[in-house]
Amino acid sequence: MTTYDLLIIDPQNDFLDIAGAALPVPGAGADMQRLADWLVAHAARVRSITVTLDSHASVGVERTTFWLQSNGEPVAPFTVITAADLARGQFKPRNPALQAEVQAYLHALEATGQRQLVVWPVHCVLGTWGHNIHAGLSEALAAWELATGQMVHKVLKGQNPLTEQYSAFKAEVPRADDACTLLNRPLVQSLSAQGATLLIAGEAMSHCVAASVSDLMAVLPVERLAELVLLTDCMSPVAGFEAAAQDFLARATAAGLQATTLSALA
Repeated sequence: MTTYDLLIIDPQNDFLDIAGAALPVPGAGADMQRLADWLVAHAARVRSITVTLDSHASVGVERTTFWLQSNGEPVAPFTVITAADLARGQFKPRNPALQAEVQAYLHALEATGQRQLVVWPVHCVLGTWGHNIHAGLSEALAAWELATGQMVHKVLKGQNPLTEQYSAFKAEVPRADDACTLLNRPLVQSLSAQGATLLIAGEAMSHCVAASVSDLMAVLPVERLAELVLLTDCMSPVAGFEAAAQDFLARATAAGLQATTLSALA
C-alpha cells in the first residue's frame, strides 16, 4: 500500500470561490473539499502533512494599500507596476520614505526575468478570516492529528512587506536582513525524505503552487522529484492565468513529476 506525504499550499479562505473571499480562485472551494474528503478516507496512509499559509500585513509592496497613482488616487487591483513606471512618477508608495527602497526592489525583481510586480487585492492578512484554512479541510487536518498523534506542520510565508513571496520556500527577492525571505532549508529538508509519495495540492496553480514547485524542482534530488505527484483536481489557476498554469504543468512533468487526480491514486 502506497504511503503519502502531503504538501498543501495556501488552502485559505481568501483564495476560495466563496462569499467574502478577497482573491477568489474559480474551483478552489471544490478542490479543497475534494482533498478534505480524501484525507478523511485515507488518513492512515498519510505519513506527514505540511500546510503553507500566505501570511501578510494589511499593507505591503504587492497590495493596493501600498500604492497611489501620480494624482493621489488609489491603484486598481491587478495593476502592473514596473521600475520605469515608478521612476517617471506614474505610481508612488503611500509612504514616500520608501521610494528609493522600492525602486531598488523593482529593479531587482525585474532582473530575475521571472516576474513583474502585480498589485493584488489585500488578502490573507494574518489573524483574519481570510487567512484561515478552508473549513472542511481544517476539520480533516484536525481529525488526522487526532488519529495519528502527529502534528500538521504549518508554515507561514510572505510576512515581509517589502518583498513578494509566491513560493513557500523563498521570497521573489530575498533580503539579507530577513532570514524568513531566504530559502527555507528546513522545509526543503522535511520534504526530502524518500520512501513516501509526496502529493502536492493547493491554490493557486498558476501562482503560489507553480512558484513553490519550481523551487522544489531546483533543489530536490532527481530521485525525490520522481516521487512528487501534482494533484490536478486539487488546484486551480487564477482566472485569466490558465495558460500559465498549463505551462507550469508541462515544465513539471518534463522534469519528472507526475500529474494525476485523487481518484487515480494507487
